[in-house]
Amino acid sequence: QVQLVESGGGLVQAGGSLRLSCAASGRTFSSDAMGWFRQAPGKEREFVAAITWIGGNTYFVDSVKGRFTISRDNAKNTLYLQMNSLKPEDTAVYYCAAAIDYCSDYVCYDVPRGSYEYDYWGQGTQVTVSS
Repeated sequence: QVQLVESGGGLVQAGGSLRLSCAASGRTFSSDAMGWFRQAPGKEREFVAAITWIGGNTYFVDSVKGRFTISRDNAKNTLYLQMNSLKPEDTAVYYCAAAIDYCSDYVCYDVPRGSYEYDYWGQGTQVTVSS
């Protein structure tokens, strides 16, 4: 059973930075992908960014391109989301998720962007950006 635990959320002023972490346990990731989603009050959960564990292929939603970076630490089995130049509209609960065996034969042709492509989810961490 894969468990994902997010941390690093908090309150920050507009223009500030935060780094979210997602510690994974229960599996040594290889042919998998992991991503970040967010859900603001009254809105649907939306994709933010994802990365394949092999090759490190990444994809970002347009609204965060150039501001957010996603990375993983294979040794620590941990996913990160570095968020810079934060805006009030980035305020949301951020969730990490894992897409198990997303890549075939250790080749990743794409990066999962739909929530339906993910198998495990963390409990979420709140990010609040004040204006």
